[in-house]
Amino acid sequence: MKKSSIWAGVLAGGVSQWQDTRLYMKGEMDSTRYTSKTVGNVTGATGLVFGVEYGALLGTLLLPGIGTTLGMMAGGMIGDRLGHWIGETATESFNRSDTATGNHRLSKRRFHHEQQPFLSEEWLLRR
Repeated sequence: MKKSSIWAGVLAGGVSQWQDTRLYMKGEMDSTRYTSKTVGNVTGATGLVFGVEYGALLGTLLLPGIGTTLGMMAGGMIGDRLGHWIGETATESFNRSDTATGNHRLSKRRFHHEQQPFLSEEWLLRR
């Protein structure tokens, strides 16, 4: 693995996670969906890293030069989307099976306007 593809995955996953965390802290996303999105962000970042690497390899084999760049871009996009899909689908499947058996490991509570999430911006600023 090249460092540049790893940094691309870390950056893409970090930005997605930051956006989801802001929505969760505002109360616009429940904890079950937040968990699903977090797993999707990790698997999406991993997919992006491997997609960039293997896309570049395949692009180079098919069309040396420009194929490397095109393969990196296509592989990264496909890897990111596929990784997100796998992570979110697996988490949602896990949540459905727990709900069906009555095992509620993840809270499905939504925040109301008068309730503050645990790590609200106001709480963080007081520290």
